[in-house]
Amino acid sequence: MAIQERLSQITRDLNLSPKQKSNFLALEADSSLPYVAVSEDVTQAMDSGIICDMFEGHAPFKPRYVLPDYAKYLQQGSEYLELSPAQDLDEALNALTILYHHVPSVTNIPVYLGQLDEVLLPFCQGIDTENLYRKLKLFWIMLDRTLPDAFMHVNIGPTDNIVCRTILRIDAELKQIAPNLTFMYDPQVTPDELLQIAASNICECSKPHIANYPMHANSYDKKGFGIVSCYNSLPLAGGANTLVRLNLKEIALRSNDISDFFDNTLPQYCQITYELINARCQYLHEESNFFNSFLVKEGLIEESRFAPMFGIYGMAEAVNILQGNPELTESHTEKPSPHYGHHQAANELGHKISKALDTIVKSTPVDYGYNGRALLHSQGGISLDKDVTPGVRIPYGTEPNPIAHIKALAEHHQYYTSGISDILTIDETVKSNPQAMFQLCKGALNLGFREFTANVASNDLVRVTGYMIKLSDIARFKEAGSRTNTTGLGAEAAINTKILERQPRVVAHENAPSYAKSH
Repeated sequence: MAIQERLSQITRDLNLSPKQKSNFLALEADSSLPYVAVSEDVTQAMDSGIICDMFEGHAPFKPRYVLPDYAKYLQQGSEYLELSPAQDLDEALNALTILYHHVPSVTNIPVYLGQLDEVLLPFCQGIDTENLYRKLKLFWIMLDRTLPDAFMHVNIGPTDNIVCRTILRIDAELKQIAPNLTFMYDPQVTPDELLQIAASNICECSKPHIANYPMHANSYDKKGFGIVSCYNSLPLAGGANTLVRLNLKEIALRSNDISDFFDNTLPQYCQITYELINARCQYLHEESNFFNSFLVKEGLIEESRFAPMFGIYGMAEAVNILQGNPELTESHTEKPSPHYGHHQAANELGHKISKALDTIVKSTPVDYGYNGRALLHSQGGISLDKDVTPGVRIPYGTEPNPIAHIKALAEHHQYYTSGISDILTIDETVKSNPQAMFQLCKGALNLGFREFTANVASNDLVRVTGYMIKLSDIARFKEAGSRTNTTGLGAEAAINTKILERQPRVVAHENAPSYAKSH
């Protein structure tokens, strides 16, 4: 399709709001620019679907993810925004609302809204519980209506405090797709009763993620980290300058055997991935002038705290291909199944691949990274993916029972510093026994899960890759569109990635990559 015809089609799309049309038009303009200079090997690998730049644009002028130090901002104010330091909760909420509209990301909407309980607690003295509830509920509604993107992410916990509890109360009540929410859990700090509230919230609205706080914190320095977008862990006052992902399925298809995979093809394509990472980062850091922004000048972010995310996906297919296993389907009759997620040897091969990737990423310098390195990431897929499973997940529709599911994948979590998530889909009967969700969550974290995430089969609000959608919104999308930017992604993912085929078990894009007419 000619570019002018494509642009014209966007402007006439019945189901897009003016703001959504502007976003898609901007993506088309970005895609019309010359691509950053890369070798023929990189171009061929991208064209073959072996590596993917996540549609961040041909000339990256902003980081993928930005995590400002919001506490510092409220304490010092902003010369650029002509704001004095916040003096009370109303001023703090107003100041945050203003800054959120100046924090860029791959989605053009901030993916990190801060560790909100920690940020807001200093402004809550003398405010009674119901007054705090009313103020934060209005703030929560404002976020969903003015920044309608499910990649926008709030963090709370691990301490027990009134802001944390109030946000959990509001989130369960409103059941909004935005903001995304992570509850930090630390067994040395967090009371079981507070974790039980978070687990009960999952039964109600499939939120929050529950993060293994000590595991994340040990990966970063004292300045800290944040969970952003779907479930991505990154340095606070920094972020991700880019995310490039590697398709392990395609690498396995190009390998003669398991030895060839580890000795030749995996290292070869990792190095090609690094070439693309460095090319994109060089443009961002050296040519875009992004790091001359007020966010840097006022100390809210630091250039040295940005890292590339080295993403992988298709682990399940890679293991099954390397072991010569047939395609796994729900009707597959071989018992026990030899497939990834179901057999010890297959699972151990997956763990070995993750360990090899960890060694490569930790030993390979990058031009612009966190302590000179990229961060390994289990990438949760995008709506265009077909016949390949996100990250290290078990293929949708073939998952074992939740306990076997957790045991199969727990070993992977230690390696993926910048995020990993396995979405368990639990039968709706858990709603009558939320204690079961609590025990499942606690068990997963004790086994080494970096992040616990679950959907409940009967909920309207469900997770896709890590962001939220409403099934009712998908049902209406083709006829009426949606005010929420991520509904179109969810509708596309439902068709292409089979997310709605996840098996409910009884307990024992990120930005739209490109405009498609279905939007």
